[in-house]
Amino acid sequence: MNWSLAFEPLLSWTWLAVVVAAIAVLGSAGLFFRQRGAWMRFLALAALAAALMNPVLLDEEREPLKSVVALVVDRSQSQDIGNRQSQTSAALAGLQQRLARFPQFDVRVVEAGRADAADERTETRLFAALESAFRDVPPSRVAGAVMITDGQVHDVPAGAQALQAPLHALITGDEGEKDRRIRFENAPRFGLVGKPLQMGYSVLSTNGERGEVSVRVTINGEPVSTERATIGQQMQLDLVIPNAGRNIVELAIEPADGEITDANNRSIAIVDGIRENLRVLLVSGEPHAGERTWRNLLKSDASVDLVHFTILRPPEKQDGTPINELSLIAFPTRELFVEKIDDFDLIIFDRYQHRDVLPILYYDYIAEYVEKGGALLIAAGPEYAGEQSIARTPLMSALPAMPSGEIIDKPFFPRLTELGQRHPVTRGLEGSGTEPPHWSRWFRLIGIDRPEGEVVMKGPDDRPLLLLDRKGEGRVGMLLSDQGWLWARGFEGGGPHVQLYRRIAHWLMKEPELEEERLVANGRGMTLDVIRQTMSDDPGPATVISPSGKAVTLPLVSSQPGVFTGSAAVDEIGLYQIGNGDLSALAHVGPVNAPEFADTDHWRQRAEIGQPGAALRRLLRPRRPAVRARLDVVPRRAVTGVFCGERYSSGSVVNISG
Repeated sequence: MNWSLAFEPLLSWTWLAVVVAAIAVLGSAGLFFRQRGAWMRFLALAALAAALMNPVLLDEEREPLKSVVALVVDRSQSQDIGNRQSQTSAALAGLQQRLARFPQFDVRVVEAGRADAADERTETRLFAALESAFRDVPPSRVAGAVMITDGQVHDVPAGAQALQAPLHALITGDEGEKDRRIRFENAPRFGLVGKPLQMGYSVLSTNGERGEVSVRVTINGEPVSTERATIGQQMQLDLVIPNAGRNIVELAIEPADGEITDANNRSIAIVDGIRENLRVLLVSGEPHAGERTWRNLLKSDASVDLVHFTILRPPEKQDGTPINELSLIAFPTRELFVEKIDDFDLIIFDRYQHRDVLPILYYDYIAEYVEKGGALLIAAGPEYAGEQSIARTPLMSALPAMPSGEIIDKPFFPRLTELGQRHPVTRGLEGSGTEPPHWSRWFRLIGIDRPEGEVVMKGPDDRPLLLLDRKGEGRVGMLLSDQGWLWARGFEGGGPHVQLYRRIAHWLMKEPELEEERLVANGRGMTLDVIRQTMSDDPGPATVISPSGKAVTLPLVSSQPGVFTGSAAVDEIGLYQIGNGDLSALAHVGPVNAPEFADTDHWRQRAEIGQPGAALRRLLRPRRPAVRARLDVVPRRAVTGVFCGERYSSGSVVNISG
């Protein structure tokens, strides 16, 4: 018990002082003049003053607050190597048991490294966990902290002491651990498709290993080459980026004997492939209302280099004007269709007809160009149904349909076929979701017989309007109407001519986003998203193989016609392999080449530095001059230490005294 006297005055101290002064004056005057009963009046006034001061007798019972000790436990992925997790659990249990003997300690256990956020799982943030443990604790109650970790700590405060109290660390692992790893030294984020790209990498070994190792190089899961790398030296790698968009370049080496983990035997670089400007040759058979629609569209696309020729003076148009007085440019047929035909990514014949401008042999060159991987688009008009149709030339072998000779002149709404609703060229075309479609009518259609390929749009009486076909390694498209300019001019509200024409052109030039059968996977935080484009009704589930080799089945659900999606929350950071049917894809979840596995063999690294534990030792030095903490690496597996007067041996390799 602690007794004390306190005052709780009924008046403010100012007014109380006035009252006491008045009482003192009156009492003193009575006593001075020896009035009868002066002492009694003085005592009564004094009692009144004491009552106004309201004295209170306090009896306090005090209970001391406990000092807080934080146990910060590293549960990151690098702790899964070997028996580090069991060492960590044993050390934690031992510390909790010993600290439980001291009633003056409030022990708080905080685990770090298993957060849901990907960026928090790729780094060990022990000091953030330590701060959260002491967030509601005043500095006077902080007794100290113990970190149980493998030595991988990525949020070490710079230029400041970590804690104004003793801070100790128990390091898991074995002294004899060794590791071999590969990493990119130079990995550009962008590269031109089809052009060489230089990258740099190195293979490192922490046990003094020398010599050469084989390095497997894959791009998007496809083997590219096998390189020989000298351990400890930076090597150069020359690659050719195959696709536009994201490309995953992976380097892998075989595990060494006795290696603690092979998680860092692979290194990944994500390179965005950029196409050089696509070269398009547009040949217009004659001036017409829709000629500039194609020209304006292709000229507005920054990724397209357009060469446009319009046949203004066909050979049969002879009016006696001397050639040297004509201002027209002669059509360079040999240069375009023989010498430089392979330089073009797409050739468009816009209402073109055979009028001896091109020698008959050149059509055979164009057909051969398509078979070898080129792209051809026929924007057909009435000429395609006539006697001078290009379908009556050797180009017929590359065409998806022959003309029937019919020209249907009647108003109609272009509509998507059932196949077109799933095809990426026409899927979700703006205005196609209503009946009739929310776009203007067209008024002419060219009839064809025995169409090949995929009919994705139809005209009146369900006749084919837009065909897409593959010929050999190339692609051919055929638009059987020359009325698209009505959409461009805003007739009856217009229509999505830019969206449609651009998709057709880019599908013909093999843009990956417009492939009918495509499997794409992406990492979003710790969630794996899978997108499957297909023309089938049900592609079935996808198979997902995690970085550790575990295989799981992921159901795919239809999100829109021709698109199936699936998502799964994952708990491993690294490269995932996704398969569905004959298609496969790669996706990396979490930051690329996370630092969590950059230096798993921390013992060897510290020995190479020559100052074992120097970084931690600097941070673990407390500010209180009366307390000293020492952290030394002990070159043996068994550990002895002293903490709170107790000795322990927990599988750690740290000797702590304080």
